[in-house]
Amino acid sequence: MKNRSELREIIMRVIYQVNLFDDAKLDYNINSLIKEQLELENEFVNDTINGILKNKKELVSLANKYLKDWTMNRLNKVDQAIILLGIYELLYTETPSIVSINEAIELSKKYSEEAVTKMINGILDKIYHDEEK
Repeated sequence: MKNRSELREIIMRVIYQVNLFDDAKLDYNINSLIKEQLELENEFVNDTINGILKNKKELVSLANKYLKDWTMNRLNKVDQAIILLGIYELLYTETPSIVSINEAIELSKKYSEEAVTKMINGILDKIYHDEEK
C-alpha cells in the first residue's frame, strides 16, 4: 500500500501526462492513465485527479494571479502539475494547508530546480493566506 506522498507523486505524473496530451490535442482515457501508474484503484488518487481536471481553468487562473512576471503556460509540465495539485489540495480538500504546501514543495525538490521550488512555495503560501476555503 502506498502512502499519501507516493500517491501525490502518482497524481502529479498523471496530471503531467494529461497536460502533454492536451497540448498535443491527443485523446486519452483518464482511468487508463491512472491505471498505468497505480495497479489498485485508490479513491484519493481518483478524486484528486478528477477534481483537478474539473477545476483546471480556475486553478490555472488562480496560479496565474500569483505568478510574478510568469504564466502557467511558460512553466514546464511537471511544475504545472505540482502547482495544480498544491492549489487543488489547498482549496478543495480537508488536507491541512501546511501538509498540502509541504507535499508540493517535496515533489518540487525532487523534480524541479531550487528557484522553481521557491516560486511554488511562494504561490501556495500566498493562496493559503489570501484565498478563502
